Amino acid sequence: MTEQQSALPVAVIGAGPVGLAAAASLLERGLEPLVLEAGAEAGTAVREWGHVRLFSTWDEVIAPAAEKLLAPTGWQRPEGSTYPSGRDWAEQYLQPLADALGERVRYGVRVTGVSRAGRDRVVDAGRDKQPFTLQVTTPEGGEERILARAVIDASGTWNTPNPLGGNGLPALGERAAADRISYRVPDLNDPVVRARYAGRRTAVVGSGASAFTVLAGLAALAEEVPGTHATWVLRRGISDDTFGGGEADQLPARGALGLRAKAAVDAGHATAVTGFRTESVTREGTGVVLTDEGGRHLDPVDEVIVLTGLRPDLTHLTELRLGLDERLQAPVEVAPLIDPNVHSCGTVYPHGAKELSHPEPDAYLLGMKSYGRAPTFLAMTGYEQARSVAAALAGDHEAAARVELILAETGVCGGSGLFDEPGTADGAQGEGGCCAAPATVQIGGPATGGC
Repeated sequence: MTEQQSALPVAVIGAGPVGLAAAASLLERGLEPLVLEAGAEAGTAVREWGHVRLFSTWDEVIAPAAEKLLAPTGWQRPEGSTYPSGRDWAEQYLQPLADALGERVRYGVRVTGVSRAGRDRVVDAGRDKQPFTLQVTTPEGGEERILARAVIDASGTWNTPNPLGGNGLPALGERAAADRISYRVPDLNDPVVRARYAGRRTAVVGSGASAFTVLAGLAALAEEVPGTHATWVLRRGISDDTFGGGEADQLPARGALGLRAKAAVDAGHATAVTGFRTESVTREGTGVVLTDEGGRHLDPVDEVIVLTGLRPDLTHLTELRLGLDERLQAPVEVAPLIDPNVHSCGTVYPHGAKELSHPEPDAYLLGMKSYGRAPTFLAMTGYEQARSVAAALAGDHEAAARVELILAETGVCGGSGLFDEPGTADGAQGEGGCCAAPATVQIGGPATGGC
């Protein structure tokens, strides 16, 4: 690295939980971060599922480096054993953390491209000696280029949900029926949203925790409003582990969510349809009909909620030499560690800079973005990634290689939790959460977004 490059900041894309943790870890290492956030405030994606409650307690969703940065500011740490909602997480932790970083966080700045200065992805000569250049749009609508010594993309996957089609493409008619289709966990406490589903038939497509959240919420609504019913559409069958770890889950909120979803089916508030891979959506009367690849039709429904996971947006990274797994679109050494065909959240081995590296030196995907299409991400896994990458960029390769995280190993993750928890911050019933536990939004945010 040249002297000119070493004087440049490390560009961090995204002011969500992992992006801000990366910035705090970089500062702890004496490196200067520059956080570029497309939204108007910290945790923009997390705020979009603010009504959803996390699986994890406050103790499990605060990054150690971030807490050190916040301590001198007079920040009041929330009670560690309580479960935050997405809104709590954003307002009581992410925004104060961004405020502590001060002018190192820029809002309303969207990254549209990343490359090496003066080099496209084809050119070898002098490539590693060139700084990165990030092309961005500014809040005023103009364009700007920013130079950086390294790039950390922690922008997540929240804004690119998977479509309804069972083959990974939008189902035929999906776009035409967009007014009847949602890709988010609805806030059934919002009167407008509640009216959309109360007394109506809803198809819930997906088999993860976000789908559980919706099934449990619609079942509660059905107790109050007759005619409310869910058709639960699964691409596979129902097995012993369909509803997660139950009472054996080391994350009690996650286990309780699966039991609530099972109760919704057992009570008749939801009807499960298995082995159904949607091929098309057609309008019929006042409703829509889903048809699978074999020509099977479901009964008409009024609404469809698609919760089939998320995928990374890589369009702004096309001029970088990334090494991505052909299936998951995750870094090639991370992919076998997170493969959802083998792993749940807790069985993912913690990993760091070595596994996250690419053929393009000093370019990293962190957080949910680093998991590609896998739904097994947890917030504290992302915090461990941030710690390790910051150490590597500072030249402390021994610390970068060290593992400093232990995960719970039971249960199935996927993005959101819904449970009754007397110790929650506002005393209200939880309505899901990011797979942020010990740590998605998923979220994932709820299947995680902003995670």
